[in-house]
Amino acid sequence: MFLNIMNNDHNSGRWLPGGFMDSSTYLDDDRHRSGQRFARRLYIPRIVGLGTGFFCVTSVLVMQPVSGWWWLLLVAYSFIWPHFAWKTADHSPDPAQAEIRNLMIDSFMAGVWIGVMGINVLPSALILAMMCMNNVGCGGLKLFLKGLGLIGLSCSLTLGIFQIPLNLETMPSQVWICLPFLLIYPTYFGLVSYRTALKLSEHKKRLMHMSTRDGMTGVYNRRHWEDLLHGEFDNCQRYQRSATLLLIDIDHFKSINDSFGHDVGDEAILAITEHLQLTLRITDVVGRFGGDEFGVIMSGTSQESAIQAMARVRDYLDEFHLPHAPHISLSISVGVAEFDHNMASYREWLKSTDVALYKAKNLGRSRTEVADIAA
Repeated sequence: MFLNIMNNDHNSGRWLPGGFMDSSTYLDDDRHRSGQRFARRLYIPRIVGLGTGFFCVTSVLVMQPVSGWWWLLLVAYSFIWPHFAWKTADHSPDPAQAEIRNLMIDSFMAGVWIGVMGINVLPSALILAMMCMNNVGCGGLKLFLKGLGLIGLSCSLTLGIFQIPLNLETMPSQVWICLPFLLIYPTYFGLVSYRTALKLSEHKKRLMHMSTRDGMTGVYNRRHWEDLLHGEFDNCQRYQRSATLLLIDIDHFKSINDSFGHDVGDEAILAITEHLQLTLRITDVVGRFGGDEFGVIMSGTSQESAIQAMARVRDYLDEFHLPHAPHISLSISVGVAEFDHNMASYREWLKSTDVALYKAKNLGRSRTEVADIAA
């Protein structure tokens, strides 16, 4: 009835039938654990909401001649139901759907208590507002409408079956008793919303890192690196800027893998990545273009400066030895292409650099070759 549903893992698109969690690509155990987290997140908010809401309903019932079993039901619902709801959802084969059912029970009971109070204006408005807010936060418009329908139905049934007269007027004493619920629950709702926003921000950063970075080296992956290259090409065309593109290949990398294993091959890739990051500027964009191939976008840099930077990388490599294969000497072949305004697209720029790289490899490797743009 009075719980906060906002959290970063659950919404109608994810949990209700037809949402993406119904996709067969998700393992059942992942869905089950996520559902348990969902139910667990609602446990404390439900305790807070029902505990403070108890006093709102009590402030009206003490002024009405209601039978004792209403009081028993109110106590059980306010102080026992939160624990029972969590346990049943937590041990359910489908915790998320079990928790959705719990929310519908909360909506139904919200209408019951509104009816028992004779639709006393302030407590009823607080219950209705909080329940609607919760359902929207959990399941969007669909769950909101289902919950609103249940509230209206249970309220009408309660008023009709038990012949409860309307009691719309809220007394000053009832206003004071409702204040804790009015103050405590929205504050708690805001706190959970704030924590949710922080978690969403952290998840977004992690997802962004995962989608743009190479898992082993930490530099940009090929897809994102090409997006950045496209942007750099457009900026150079638009603002008449200069830039140089490099493609770097580790010489005889396949032989290293075949002779010494993939662990040594990985060491070689990480070593090249480290030396590139130590030598190049922070503004230079390094990406893993392929298995043993790297791309570098050097904005505002001439090809002469780029060649000098690669010479410094080679100086580092001359003194470097792989930890598990110290007798191996690492070397690189490099293709360089400076931006030319006559290029039709960034792919033409990339192709020119690739041709220069293969030229360096065909001429004996361990060298840098410049693209012949005129060709």
